Amino acid sequence: MKKIKYISLMLLAVSFSACDVNNELDAIAAEVVVLPDANAGTADFSKYVAIGASFSAGFSDGSVFQAAQSRSFPQIMANMMANFGGGDFTQPLVSDNIGGLLLGGNQISNARLFFNGAGPAVLPGTPTTEVSSVLSGPFNNMGVPGLKSFHLLAPGYGSVANVPLGLANPYYARMASSPGATVLADAASQAPTFFTISEIGGNDVLAYATSGGTGVVQTGNPDPSTYGSNDITDPGVFTQVFGATVATMTANGAKGAVVTVPSIVNLPYFTTVPYNAIPLDQATADLVNGGYAAYNGGLQQVYAGLVLQGLPQTVADEEIAKRTVNFVAGQNAVVIVDEDLRDLTGFGLPNYRQATADDFLVLTSSSFLGTTVGGNPLLINGVSVPLADNWVLTPEEQNNIQTAINAYNATIVSVGNASGLAVIDLNDLLNEAASTGTQFDDFTMTTNLVFGGMVSLDGIHLTSRGYALMANKILEGIDAAYGSNFSESGNVAKANNYPTNYPPGI
Repeated sequence: MKKIKYISLMLLAVSFSACDVNNELDAIAAEVVVLPDANAGTADFSKYVAIGASFSAGFSDGSVFQAAQSRSFPQIMANMMANFGGGDFTQPLVSDNIGGLLLGGNQISNARLFFNGAGPAVLPGTPTTEVSSVLSGPFNNMGVPGLKSFHLLAPGYGSVANVPLGLANPYYARMASSPGATVLADAASQAPTFFTISEIGGNDVLAYATSGGTGVVQTGNPDPSTYGSNDITDPGVFTQVFGATVATMTANGAKGAVVTVPSIVNLPYFTTVPYNAIPLDQATADLVNGGYAAYNGGLQQVYAGLVLQGLPQTVADEEIAKRTVNFVAGQNAVVIVDEDLRDLTGFGLPNYRQATADDFLVLTSSSFLGTTVGGNPLLINGVSVPLADNWVLTPEEQNNIQTAINAYNATIVSVGNASGLAVIDLNDLLNEAASTGTQFDDFTMTTNLVFGGMVSLDGIHLTSRGYALMANKILEGIDAAYGSNFSESGNVAKANNYPTNYPPGI
């Protein structure tokens, strides 16, 4: 009873003391962050013009369409510049969200891609953007998909009549001030106070890359009129054009930013399809090996003869090992034609080998691997039928591309610095996204196809969120070069406002 009495008294004391306590917690005041006012520093953003190619145009998911154009990185930057004295920003908008182009009513490019649950697919629908319906400019966004460096100075590149001849660009034909105009002259005629020159040089290597290296490296050839569509531009030509472009744009005192060319090794168009994409059981592996037995045996005989002619045995052994084709139960490397191998066609042997992790299979090969030739179940592409050069980028071809990119970027950095411009390294941004992922607000952006957030469904161009991040990086560079405060004042893009995939029905 004594214990009960003491406990009762304690509970009573607690109940009385509780009456004197305010059980309603005071609201915690939200921390107010006071951002500084917008300050343009030494830059003047009243007239902004963007020169570039696909990235500048907002090209995404394999096409140009209105929703992506409204979120192109130059448009995003112009939206921010509006708070720093920036003026109107006009773009050569297409007619729909389908994508694709018509010329004389005939479709000349595909509609955009969308994610159908299994992978990228072409959006059903007919484009409505007619190239011959020339728009009335001028346009602040002079981004022209497909533009190579020397096209900036090419008269007639915007001629509708030249489009079917392959001598003009359909995107520029819609927006050129006249059929004989040049991209650079149309940009400079607007007398910009600020400009960006972005991804110039990318298309000078891209067609070579996407074609599996089927073009020619034109180093030392100063005449672009002799180039094929898949060739790599001579770095000397690039230097001449880029220098002239910057000189023209800065002639009246305009300031600006230049952006380097990213390396293709970061793009999922070249990194998505595995080199060892062929699953076989033991019985099938044995059957395929039987088909290559004569080829493998011929290697031994031919190299034995080459050794007798003076080829070091170590070199012969290394090349035999590289060229021998052997399939096993499980995942197998595809068989490819490699034109950079020692040419043994004079001995009746083709230049075959199995791919390695150092080879890049282009994204389009995913729908080709494993298909049969003429319905013959014994003629399987990538297995019994080696992949042709257009499906694979070998290390030698990758080196050709990277050598050109390095030369272009050296010019961009040198000319940019010498002209007092902001220099932004886009390659660093994609390197980070490809390796560890790069943070954008609450999102970790990677270069994985479909779900990485950085690169769109075509495997090459950025998503709208990727372009927003790119815009922020350029604005950071502008802050550093000219003392503006886009980042500090909060005038930057927010990740949540920019999607990564567009649904079919936008």
